[in-house]
Amino acid sequence: MFSVAELARLLQLSYQGEGTRVLTRVSNWEEADASSLIFLDRKSPAATATLPAGCVIAQPNIVISGWTAILSQNPKLDFARAANRLLPRTRGTGVHHTSAAVEAGATLEPEVDLGAGVVVSAGARVGRGCILHAGVVVSGGCVLGDDCILHPHVVLYPGAQLGNRVTVHAGAVIGGDGFGYVFDGRQQVKFPQAGGVVIEDDVEIGCNTTIDRGSLGTTRISAGAKIDNLVQIGHNVQIGRAVVIAAQTGISGSTVIEDFAVIGGQVGFGDHARVESGAIIGSKAGVLPGKIVRGGEVYWGVPVRPLREYKKLNALFGRLPEMKEQIERLQEQVRRLEEEMKRGSGNRE
Repeated sequence: MFSVAELARLLQLSYQGEGTRVLTRVSNWEEADASSLIFLDRKSPAATATLPAGCVIAQPNIVISGWTAILSQNPKLDFARAANRLLPRTRGTGVHHTSAAVEAGATLEPEVDLGAGVVVSAGARVGRGCILHAGVVVSGGCVLGDDCILHPHVVLYPGAQLGNRVTVHAGAVIGGDGFGYVFDGRQQVKFPQAGGVVIEDDVEIGCNTTIDRGSLGTTRISAGAKIDNLVQIGHNVQIGRAVVIAAQTGISGSTVIEDFAVIGGQVGFGDHARVESGAIIGSKAGVLPGKIVRGGEVYWGVPVRPLREYKKLNALFGRLPEMKEQIERLQEQVRRLEEEMKRGSGNRE
């Protein structure tokens, strides 16, 4: 819990109103109480003189006299930062369920929580303060940094490496074999999937997402990347820092997505594609194998193309029925002209 004045100071922002008011929770506008922090930005409904009890983070130009408010030019961002103060990351305290199995040769640092049915295999290391919820499997040779949270039924295949403060949500699988085969004319021969997978600090991975190990090299998810539910990341893929990937995206092997890129939901990547830093790819786009998506621009469509081009093509697509009718009329006019020319030529003969 923090007072309004303390929270404003931590955020390096000014405030107005009751600085001693104590805040213990974050809330939406409708369910706020006297201990709630809420936010209002330019996209929110017009502010009224009736402010719910508690404190609002808002832009100075929409704050009304009499409100208790923290003044911010970016309310949503500062609200998120404040929420991380009011709701700090949970850390383990050393509680082990009786059904958890830790094999000889595994290393648990202090304050690790183990839920029901957790398995930590020989040769694995789990860092200080980690929380492993029910049914988590940490295979041999895995390394977890400090303060990681693995939700129920997460599976780490042998040798997976996680940094500090990694969060993996329920059902995710990290380090499974990549999909690599070579056809010999009669059958598919499995290509070696003998590489590794590295998840760096502060990465968050959604429910039922799968991240394959490298075939011969390493699959890497760089620091601060955020990956949604139901994302498939193939072998040898490289994901840059602070990349955001929305649900149901599929990324084929050896694709590189550079720092700060944003990938919409259901985007499909062919193998060996590259997305340069800062590019934004809209939902359901398709990136062909080997395609380079240039940085600093928004892309959409199948195959993916700059948004300005996609909009032009989409507008033309909407006119296709009308254009078809026009073409058919022109074809009919041409046919008639040709017949008339033939008749005129015959008469002159």
